[in-house]
Amino acid sequence: MSIGKKVLQVQLRYNVNESDLAEQLVVGLMAQGIEVTTLFLRGKPASGMPASKAQHSHYFECGPSDLKGFRRWLIVFRLYRFLRANGFDAVIAHRFKPISMMMWLSQLFRSMVFVGVQHGIGDYDRLFRRVEAAVLISRRWKIVGVSRAVTSYLQRTVHAFSEQNTVTINNAIDINRAKSIMLSAQDARAALALPEGRLIIGSIGRLVPVKGHATLISAFSRIAEDYPDTLVAIIGEGRTRVELEALVREHGLQQRVILLGARDDALKYVKAFDIFAMPSFSEGLPLALLEALAGGRPVIGSDIDSLTAILEDCGGLQFKAGDSVDLAGKLLELIRKAPEQREAMGKAGHDYLCRMHGIEDFRFNYRNLILEMIQASGKK
Repeated sequence: MSIGKKVLQVQLRYNVNESDLAEQLVVGLMAQGIEVTTLFLRGKPASGMPASKAQHSHYFECGPSDLKGFRRWLIVFRLYRFLRANGFDAVIAHRFKPISMMMWLSQLFRSMVFVGVQHGIGDYDRLFRRVEAAVLISRRWKIVGVSRAVTSYLQRTVHAFSEQNTVTINNAIDINRAKSIMLSAQDARAALALPEGRLIIGSIGRLVPVKGHATLISAFSRIAEDYPDTLVAIIGEGRTRVELEALVREHGLQQRVILLGARDDALKYVKAFDIFAMPSFSEGLPLALLEALAGGRPVIGSDIDSLTAILEDCGGLQFKAGDSVDLAGKLLELIRKAPEQREAMGKAGHDYLCRMHGIEDFRFNYRNLILEMIQASGKK
């Protein structure tokens, strides 16, 4: 039934890499004989950068203002012409703006089925967006939440999203690939210029307020004096670097908190850390946390919904989001454990990851969802 079917995948911006789950979706569909086209609204690969594994790739090269106001409708018209010219059976749209544009176009393409992949929480806090979804969604749509927390948010916030048209497909990682490219603890520390013989609390994520790095630094300042052999290292770059550097200076931690900047394939360096911390205020389903579990690291995270489900099941620790005192206490709990105890926590987390977030299940679930929707639409 799948041979000869054509699927379009629409992404907001070009960001192809080996960890890209949209690419894993492409691999799963192509394995079933489905012809896949990937369309990127913004960006394109520079020389030497990877292209999508899809049979066909297209780049609209939109500027930031092209997806706002009246100019957005010019892009919708370009999408209309693209859909009309290619005769797709199904469209997968990632994140709010592509989903929104496809909801409008779905009114004109009634033989197609549509899957919207919602990666985070908060996109439907605005009343207009909720009204738009209520007016435009139809039985030819399914909205995928990348975690239980995202699906719960969608059903709780948008009256038009129900158990009938929303489904959870957990984000996943290719565990075997992740482990194959991870550097050993010694090599990872050497690559990051981090010292041997120190206990390192690590974090990976963009330097933006929602990632909560200021909470981590403040928490560490409360315990740093008593544990002089402990460091904090953060992989990531972003607009709050200046503020974070100022916070580090304020606490006199210039030699103890290291902002490492952005790194390609950051998961390679997970084993440089003895403890992995995710102090975020909001996440969809945090791949960095899953990568830490793949590396067998004990994890600690904030008590936001999307982390709670994982941390409770994998044996990680939780603290109240934004509460540096609570985080400091939980960090102490991990620091005071014997290395063998931290290793056991890491193994338990790895076992959970294999059960719940394997890449083969991820590919299977998306492939089955799309093929079932095509079949239900009457296409053979």
